[in-house]
Amino acid sequence: MFNLKRLILVTLILLSTSNAFSQLGFSHEIGIITGPVAFKSDFGERNDFSTNSGNTGFGIGLVHYINFAYQADCNCYTTDNYFNDHFKLRTEISYNKTKLDHHGFFVQSDRTSADADRLRAHSGEANNFDIGMQIEYFPLSIRSFQAFGYRFAPFVSLGAHYVSFNPKVSTSYLGEGDPGNINNLNNFYNPWSRPPLENPIDVSGGSTWSVVSSIGVRYKLNTLSDLMLDLRGQYYFNDWIDGLNHQLEYNKYNDWLVWLNVGYIYYLD
Repeated sequence: MFNLKRLILVTLILLSTSNAFSQLGFSHEIGIITGPVAFKSDFGERNDFSTNSGNTGFGIGLVHYINFAYQADCNCYTTDNYFNDHFKLRTEISYNKTKLDHHGFFVQSDRTSADADRLRAHSGEANNFDIGMQIEYFPLSIRSFQAFGYRFAPFVSLGAHYVSFNPKVSTSYLGEGDPGNINNLNNFYNPWSRPPLENPIDVSGGSTWSVVSSIGVRYKLNTLSDLMLDLRGQYYFNDWIDGLNHQLEYNKYNDWLVWLNVGYIYYLD
């Protein structure tokens, strides 16, 4: 379930970290990001195009940057060293949501088994609230980019996010005379719950950590604003993000996602 105390603790840690850097006089940037999410989970068939294209949603977030290249308290550039000119610290609060269905060979319309009906009737929804931090590396000079030495500034990033997840699961299977009951395992694909496997459905939600990496580029609009394009991969240290963990031998990976987002970044100082 949603762990408010842990979320508050993580938020305070991130804010104190950002504040510590702020006290050194570095400048700040804020922005908003949004874009489509492809969610990779236990729904659908692995490596199937219809699964990859069908289980998509959206994400939105607020971002804050510590810019080490510019010092706000003196309105000047910081000491010219490699770290200050090529790295930024990004803090983020974001939310993503994806509706999930089964796709692929086992749910094709010409398959008439009870288990095919169970898969077609089963749907879900991933709802995730993130807060975390990433370090971004710009191979080109940040100072030169801010001075319009070039319009495009590519970057890569790596970081960790704390995630509060709250999945939803539903079924419309009619075969057992108990439609809509997600606590009746007869309404779900039978091989998932055969002994010694455990209950594959859990919508209680919870919290976990994830590792986040991205590649992107900024485009300089004017002195105080940039556009950003960012392709992110995020791997969760949990397999219940989608409310489904069928634990079969081919269920090798935890849930993960790919998020392509567009952002607008504004320089505060």
